[in-house]
Amino acid sequence: MAYVRFNLVVIISSNLFNFLKMKKELFITWILLLFLTITSAFIANYYTNGDYLVQLILLLAVLKFIGVAFNFMELKKAHAFWKIATIAFIVLFFIFILIL
Repeated sequence: MAYVRFNLVVIISSNLFNFLKMKKELFITWILLLFLTITSAFIANYYTNGDYLVQLILLLAVLKFIGVAFNFMELKKAHAFWKIATIAFIVLFFIFILIL
C-alpha cells in the first residue's frame, strides 16, 4: 500500500513540476486560449444583437485553431507546405461556413 502511495506522489508531483516548467510561450498561448474561450461564452450569452454573432464566434474559433496548431502541435517548426496548407484550410473553412 505504501508503494502505491509513493508512486502516486511521484506521478502527481512530476506532472505538477512539468506544468510549472512549461515554456513561457506555451503558457501565454494557453492563457490566451482560455481568454478566447471565456470571451466566446460571454459573447454567446450576452450579445443581444444577433447580426454578427455567428461570424464573431467563428472568428474566435479560427484564432483558437491557429493558436493550437502553431504552438501546441508545433506547426511553426514544420515545413512551409504544412503551414500554408493549414492556413488555407482554415480560411476556406471560415469562408465556407460564412456562405452557408
